[in-house]
Amino acid sequence: MSSLRVRIGIIGVALVAGFAVPVGTAVAEAAPSPTVEEQRLDKAVPQEILRRSGFDDVTPRLARELDRAHSYGEARRVVLREGGALWRRAVDRVQGRGPAGGDLSRDDDRPLYWARLGLTREVRTWEPEFQLSDGQRADLIDDLERTSRGGTDVRYPHRKGERRVLVTGFDPFTLDRDIRISNPSGATALALDGTVVQTADGPARVETVVFPVRWRDFADLTVERTLRPYLKKVDLFTTVSQGRVGRFDVERTNGAWRGGFPDNDNVSRTETVPVTDPASQPQWTSTTLPYKEIVSADTGRFPVYDHTEVTEIPAGGTDPVVRPDGPTPGSTARAGGGGDYLSNEIAYRATLLRDRLGLHDTLPGGHVHTPVLQFGTGNTDPATGTVTDPQFLQNRQDIVAQFRAILTVAIETATPVRE
Repeated sequence: MSSLRVRIGIIGVALVAGFAVPVGTAVAEAAPSPTVEEQRLDKAVPQEILRRSGFDDVTPRLARELDRAHSYGEARRVVLREGGALWRRAVDRVQGRGPAGGDLSRDDDRPLYWARLGLTREVRTWEPEFQLSDGQRADLIDDLERTSRGGTDVRYPHRKGERRVLVTGFDPFTLDRDIRISNPSGATALALDGTVVQTADGPARVETVVFPVRWRDFADLTVERTLRPYLKKVDLFTTVSQGRVGRFDVERTNGAWRGGFPDNDNVSRTETVPVTDPASQPQWTSTTLPYKEIVSADTGRFPVYDHTEVTEIPAGGTDPVVRPDGPTPGSTARAGGGGDYLSNEIAYRATLLRDRLGLHDTLPGGHVHTPVLQFGTGNTDPATGTVTDPQFLQNRQDIVAQFRAILTVAIETATPVRE
């Protein structure tokens, strides 16, 4: 991959840095730089994860295919094909189909994350033989993001009596703290995508999507663009993210506030959640998941809580106040039950979209926080620890299995059987 892009003059001379350059002389420009998130890809841990899962062949294949592209249209077909193939390969690996590709546990979400970054970095720094505008390059990266996250792979066959469920997960995050980190919500999404959950009232098909941990993508309405086509078709949805140590939480209330914690590009945002039609934007939205039934059910190893705490600025006040039982009338949000990061924001955006589509009273939906996925005793130091261990694997398996049980309870108690 070259670090220079070459331009050739067409007629006469070109003026470059104050010098006349004859026609046909190559003029070198700096190529687009990888993002902060993409730059982590060269570290030892990501490379080990890719190698031990067999996903280290993903980026080289894309590079070969792009080298054969002679136009933007051809490049776009390559990107759409390879992005979709990565998503399906990751789902198949987690669900036990096809070769494991290495000795890394099949239920691991990290190969998808790091392989996707390899693809986006390749497109971002690619130097085609034809002219590629900045807008076209951005569109190719967007195509990669959508297809490799499951956003174009949601399918609900028309089957009598089968309910439809949509679940979202997240990429790993806080990677500068520990680059080994996995996100159980992403692992859950891969484990459940395209599966049928058997409930006491019949089957429910689950489709999933995984979202980035980046403020700018959310401001660009990636959540709304992805979910809007499906919310009027599904019987239940839940956004999922990693939350607190040792517990699941059903978040009762979501707030319209970004608290500024750095995202995966090390960007901070402290502001009201940016949405369309801000004049009608509420400070709070609420879950319509059957939280009482969920928390009272025996779903697994971890306790499950109806989490009602928020942080608000009371009406007429100036300072934030923690409210254990939810917001008071007229208050301004400073943290929802899920905090003030992107977990809260995806819950806020999804439930606001539900409400703006007129589905508040008919569509069960909200946010579930999983326990933090922890490494085993003796493997907690990221500087000396290994990328996996038996307790880490057991913790992830238990979290995924318990979320499946929570989802089953929600489906049984909140959704009628589809005719």
